[in-house]
Amino acid sequence: MKIGIIGAGNMGAGLGKLWAKAGHEVVFSYSRDQNKLLELATVAGATAKAGTIQEAAAQDIILLAVWLPALEEVIHAAGSLDGKIIITCVSGIQPDFTGQTIGLATDLKISVAEVIQQLLPNAKVVEAFNTTFAEIIASDSRQFGADFPSVFYCGDDVESKQIAANLIEDCGYKPVNAGNLLVARTLETLASAWVQFAVTSQLFPNLGLKALQR
Repeated sequence: MKIGIIGAGNMGAGLGKLWAKAGHEVVFSYSRDQNKLLELATVAGATAKAGTIQEAAAQDIILLAVWLPALEEVIHAAGSLDGKIIITCVSGIQPDFTGQTIGLATDLKISVAEVIQQLLPNAKVVEAFNTTFAEIIASDSRQFGADFPSVFYCGDDVESKQIAANLIEDCGYKPVNAGNLLVARTLETLASAWVQFAVTSQLFPNLGLKALQR
């Protein structure tokens, strides 16, 4: 697959390197340091390169891995994303790392994934990867003993979700279909609660979330 990574932070860099290792063509973009993009592409291997936001957006699949305040600016800079599969791990809820908050207060009425879908009505948005840690993505293996952690994903387009599930598996996770894009409200809340729990329990980052099925 041809994948554009918009956001060269820990999540974007880690996932891009795993996908390149799996044989996908990857374009890394959006960093204040162009040398970082070039270094990422070099480390990721022969199927990866550094590029502009527009070059990343020209790929078939785009990972959005940016801070929420930069989201609209990045989408505007990308140009038309009609028909593209957009995988997002952007969160709008900030966990309380003191662990003193009961509930996670937010002014958001809908999920960030739904906001992206509103901004890009002709794109196919899938929420994924926000219930795992960049440190696990960057490690040598996603495996915990005999287990592999789950990654929940949701979206409204069946074909796009299957592609996302395949990409989740390529990274060494077990994909779990959580439903349509509306469920992103729950997943983004779960992601914030999961991060908060990991930090306050002092288990971060060596912690994986697994959905047991029978």
